[in-house]
Amino acid sequence: MEKKLENRVSIITGAGSGIGKSIALLFASEGSKIVAADINQERLDVLEKEIREIGGEIATVISDISKEDDIKKMINTATSNYGTLDILVNNAGIMDNFEPADEVSNQLWEKIMKVNVDGPFKAIRSALKIFLPQQKGVIINIASLGGINGARAGAAYTTSKHALVGLTKNTGYMYAKLGIRCNAIAPGAVETNISDTIDFTKVSSLVNDRIMPGMALNPRTANPTEIAKVALFLASDDSSFVNGEVLVADGGWGAY
Repeated sequence: MEKKLENRVSIITGAGSGIGKSIALLFASEGSKIVAADINQERLDVLEKEIREIGGEIATVISDISKEDDIKKMINTATSNYGTLDILVNNAGIMDNFEPADEVSNQLWEKIMKVNVDGPFKAIRSALKIFLPQQKGVIINIASLGGINGARAGAAYTTSKHALVGLTKNTGYMYAKLGIRCNAIAPGAVETNISDTIDFTKVSSLVNDRIMPGMALNPRTANPTEIAKVALFLASDDSSFVNGEVLVADGGWGAY
């Protein structure tokens, strides 16, 4: 049986761990050639070993999604190694410290936006330069339940993921007649290391009062492989008529 992503070239940001690593491994098992981008070389080395052990093809690149030169390097790694690009997965992201608006510093706001919004936008813009001439391409943005609800994180992260959802819908609509699809996944709680970017000492009494009670309603935490399977659906021809959408994968948390 033919693999779902046979000979397609995929860039995955934040591929060294968590959701990104699970997507890279699953896509490779389905025949995709992988360009794995991350800020951590050790994690990339482990991923490369695991993908080669299953017979997959991979090129790794150190890339900080908040730096435009690193994004260009990431795109160039795909074209120089494999000649093209078919799938872009904007997975890299960072959390805030659950701060409401009056507690958010300019420094934190700008840091969150650079990684969660500016980076994906610039990666999409670069990928479109390849997708448009070939009249095909798939973009998958890893948003968040915080991108469609108001109390899953602080003001900065919530705003950034709402922005990513808007970018997804606009991009999906604008290029729909040109063979390009753009969708987002909105995960709930997932077993990843994104919590490493949270300073829990900065969680205020207001946050404990307004946000934390809702956290207790979460039915369970997902394994990253469960989100990777959603990404595979969106990357493959199985979702050929799905475009400009946000697919929620949260175990029912947002249904309350």
